[in-house]
Amino acid sequence: QVQLVESGGGLVQAGGSLRLACAASGLTFSSYAMDWFRQAPGKEREFVAAISWGGRTTYYADSVKGRFTISRDNAKNTVYLQMNSLKPEDTAVYYCAAKMAYSGRYYFTDNMDYWGKGTLVTVSS
Repeated sequence: QVQLVESGGGLVQAGGSLRLACAASGLTFSSYAMDWFRQAPGKEREFVAAISWGGRTTYYADSVKGRFTISRDNAKNTVYLQMNSLKPEDTAVYYCAAKMAYSGRYYFTDNMDYWGKGTLVTVSS
């Protein structure tokens, strides 16, 4: 059974930083691209960042480019999202998701194979 478990969310002031983690189990982690998505209250879920299965290629939404960094540790089956210079508009539930390598585009799409349950990030002004 595949499980993706996010952690690291919380309350932070604007301008602050948080590091999210997503621990994967039940799959061959190094064979999956990993993404972060978010859903703000009353809004649709949106793509945030993606990283290839080997970690060499990353993609970012324009809204987070230069502030967020996605990374992965295949030895720990974990993907991270370092979030700096946080803004109130970054407030959302953040989800990680996995897509098998060579099974289609894994960035700027929500057509993923597995999803976590999310972790809440609240940025106060």
